[in-house]
This record gives sequence, structure tokens and C-alpha cells, in this order.
Amino acid sequence: MSPKKKLILIRGGGDLASGVAAVLHRAGFGVVICELPEPLMVRRKVALAEAVWDQAIQVEEITAELAADAADCERLLKEGKIPVLVDPGAEIVKSIEFIAAVDGRMLKKATTDWEFTELPLIGIGPGFTAGLDCMAVIESNRGPNLAKIIWQGQAEPNTRVPGIVHGYGLERVLYSPCEGIVEPVLKIGDSVKKGEKVAEVDGQPVYAPFDGVVRGMLRQGISVKAHTKLGDVDPRPDPSFCVKISDKALAIGESVLEVVETLTQTANDA
Repeated sequence: MSPKKKLILIRGGGDLASGVAAVLHRAGFGVVICELPEPLMVRRKVALAEAVWDQAIQVEEITAELAADAADCERLLKEGKIPVLVDPGAEIVKSIEFIAAVDGRMLKKATTDWEFTELPLIGIGPGFTAGLDCMAVIESNRGPNLAKIIWQGQAEPNTRVPGIVHGYGLERVLYSPCEGIVEPVLKIGDSVKKGEKVAEVDGQPVYAPFDGVVRGMLRQGISVKAHTKLGDVDPRPDPSFCVKISDKALAIGESVLEVVETLTQTANDA
């Protein structure tokens, strides 16, 4: 495939990585997402990796489809879609020429599974050191530094505390009370009252911590360990937030776009 296609590889298709993909796609870049065979996403309505389970997904105006191989990726790119490939090791780089890669898996720890060091890499959040194992790091913690481009050094450590929404932070997150199979009682977008049962894991109930809307929930039948994040509740009584890419994801995406455009401008000037 011609490098003029301006292709970007993204590892991970969760909600933040999907926001990055959306920004790049809207800016005219081709995007290919690599995912696990059974990806786990809570905010499934805005996660392009859902294509692995459902063959296709639309997030806002963007359509992503499951691709079988490099040829399938090329076909989908020509159709203006985002291919999602089951390719945990990002082996697709051996078949398609990319101008940069983004690691959006949000592993939040250092990883050594990038074998393709010649490809400029942009890391999102903790686990990367700009100038050492990647070209740039994008800050992922909410606060004054959110989406800051770090050209030397690391992102802030993982706080394990989600952003505050209407006064609620960690309370918004639903965790599995035990190991077992997830059985949702309510769907993403459903209204919920404090104390109402939202899901069960191995027969043990999970209750809503306050009134709001179910913003995220793992798929039915998923096997999880105890204390796994399985959903979240939004205190805002507006289900439209469940299907909109978050401001955080878009801000991170804009910074990734800035790095990619800097990279392409440098290449054009060379």
C-alpha cells in the first residue's frame, strides 16, 4: 500500500484509543486497529474494538469492521471504514506500510512487546518513556496536563481514580464481587436508581451506587476475576453520553494528531 495513504496503526480499540482513531480518521488519515481475540470493554458503545465481537460497529459517524487480513484492511480503508484486526502482536506491520503507531492499550505499565522499533511510536499514558522507548507520550490523567505532549520523560503515574462527574469519582465504577460469569441486568443507556441491581456475577448482585444512567457494562457471558471493572454509572440523567466519544478521548486524539502531523511535515521537509 502506498505511504501516501498516511496509515496509522493503533494497538487497542477501547474508548480512549477509539477517540484517537476518530480524530485521525476525521483528519484524513487511514487507521488500522489491532486487538485481542476477546477484548474486554466497559464503554462498549464508543469502543471500535466491539467489531471483534459483532463484526461491525458504528461510533458516531464512523464505521469499523472486523478485517480478516491485510487485503481485507485495504478494502475497508478504500471504503472509508476503520479495519479492526485480531492481531495482538501487530504483525500487520509486515504487510502494510504505516507512518506511525499508537499504543492505546492503556496497560499503565512498561511493556517490551514492541518489536518494530523502526516505526515511530506514540504512547498514551503511563508505561512509556519519550525519547527512550517511544517518540512521544500523551498524558492521560485528567487535570491541567491532560493530553499534554511529552517529548522527553514519562506521563503521570496511574492514580486509579476516574475523573469526577457531578461530584462522583471512584463511586462511578462497578467492580465484580467475585470470580464468575457476568450477567447484566440492565443495558448501557438504561436509567438506574440507587440500590437497583445492575448486574450479577456468579449469582452475586452488583448494585447502582447512586441514581444515573448505565454508561458502561461488559458483555453478557464474559468470565471475570474478582474486583474486575465490569461497568460504570453516570450521574448525569442523559443517555446520549453513552454513545458519544468523551472529551478526554478527543483531547488525547488531538494531541496524537499534532504529533503525527509534526512527523509527516518533517518527512515532507526531508
